[in-house]
Amino acid sequence: MPPEVATALDATTLLGWFDRHARDLPWRDPERTPWGVLVSEIMLQQTPVARVLPVWREWLDRWPTPQDLAAESQGEIVRAWGKLGYPRRALRLHAAARAITEHHGGEVPSDVETLLALPGIGAYTARAVAAFAYGKRTPVVDTNVRRVVARAVHGAGDAGPPSTRRDLDDVDALLPEGPDEARAARFSAALMELGALICTARSPRCADCPFSASCAWQKAGRPAYSGPAKPTQRYGGTDRHVRGLLLDVLRATTEPVTKEQLDVAWPKAGQRDACLDSLLTDGLVEQTGDGRFALPGEH
Repeated sequence: MPPEVATALDATTLLGWFDRHARDLPWRDPERTPWGVLVSEIMLQQTPVARVLPVWREWLDRWPTPQDLAAESQGEIVRAWGKLGYPRRALRLHAAARAITEHHGGEVPSDVETLLALPGIGAYTARAVAAFAYGKRTPVVDTNVRRVVARAVHGAGDAGPPSTRRDLDDVDALLPEGPDEARAARFSAALMELGALICTARSPRCADCPFSASCAWQKAGRPAYSGPAKPTQRYGGTDRHVRGLLLDVLRATTEPVTKEQLDVAWPKAGQRDACLDSLLTDGLVEQTGDGRFALPGEH
């Protein structure tokens, strides 16, 4: 590890910037629970903060503890997930809540390895919960963090393909040392916030960056990303879109619906039927004995 990695993003400077500019997000409130942090991390995967905020508040009002969510039906959980997208996350969160309730006395675990053993909890989420809920010194790496490190430390316009070991090593070298683990955890949150607000992918606000003078990317003349072109994502007409339309029909009622009722959701029969099959396979939809369809557990 080059020595410049450990000094490229000074902790005092970054934390000072974070104190002044961090967004006021409810899962950062000192009174929030580890469960609230876990719910936020699952919801924020591939979903913007603005869309997560109202749903997160509704969920924590309705299910303030893992025990509360574990006792709820899967169908109601999928319904409450609403338009957040990637609804399998709702089922994974439900499975995690049940495991926390059954095996951990209703308390969200605090260490990475135990968190990783929960169903549906991956490496990023486990580290994020350990850091942001419990103040543990552990590297937390998302797309924003990778981009900041690539630019400020390595002088590259983009992080390129992820490398778990390299990315974790880079961020671990940046975390402040010492007995105050909470400071390192706050540094992780600040690094993520810098990427989300300032060092953005398309229009970085370099003039507002606390590291504009020391940034390796700035010193190199802000070279453009030279890797393979990233595919442009679309939504309308994709299988994700059609799956969402089918779920919308089921969310609108607590009674099973017929195939004909689902057919009106999308005109292309082949794609529609394939998407319905995938929802059945994922456990997001169930078929009743009389051939109708419902959210899981609602028949």
